[in-house]
Amino acid sequence: MGRLEEESDTVLVARAKEDPEAFGVLYERYIGRIYSYIYYRTGNHHDAEDLTAHTFHRALQHVAHYVDRGLPFSAWLYRIAHNLVANWHRDTSRRQVVSIDDLILTGGKRDDPVAAAEERERQNVLLRAIRRLPPERQELLILKFTEQMSNAEIARVMGRTEGAIKSLYHRTLVALREELQGVFDWEGSGTEEPT
Repeated sequence: MGRLEEESDTVLVARAKEDPEAFGVLYERYIGRIYSYIYYRTGNHHDAEDLTAHTFHRALQHVAHYVDRGLPFSAWLYRIAHNLVANWHRDTSRRQVVSIDDLILTGGKRDDPVAAAEERERQNVLLRAIRRLPPERQELLILKFTEQMSNAEIARVMGRTEGAIKSLYHRTLVALREELQGVFDWEGSGTEEPT
């Protein structure tokens, strides 16, 4: 299997249509990213594990019909996960809770406990503001910053045009900037990092 692990997604997808071992390599390659995405959308590990398993089961069932449209294979997996999470929210009638606490990575240990406390408070203010955003805007931020997807990939996952994603991204940042005006000492347009 060592040779398979070195193959591109395109080659693995073509082989996976007839060879389950090739799909296993794709599974290993993307399980962590898909799980993280689903976890941030559901807010709990149990449902994230179940939905991740369903995502890959559905992908395996339909890989024979997969058509390369110029986007990464991972975009197709995210689209499946997106649809399953949307159904999960609808079926369970739960209020979406996105645990974004894990998204904020703090730098190395700080020598100044006051500065560390102030930084943590700024992070908490930002997280509360993000949690108040509509679910689709939270999803956009997760895909953009956690998964580091391009606008084209995000559009495919969310079932929208790239232009719509750019517009939604802009509106999301403007809304956050307006809500956080005065909380952070940002200079200029407000897009710089807090000082």
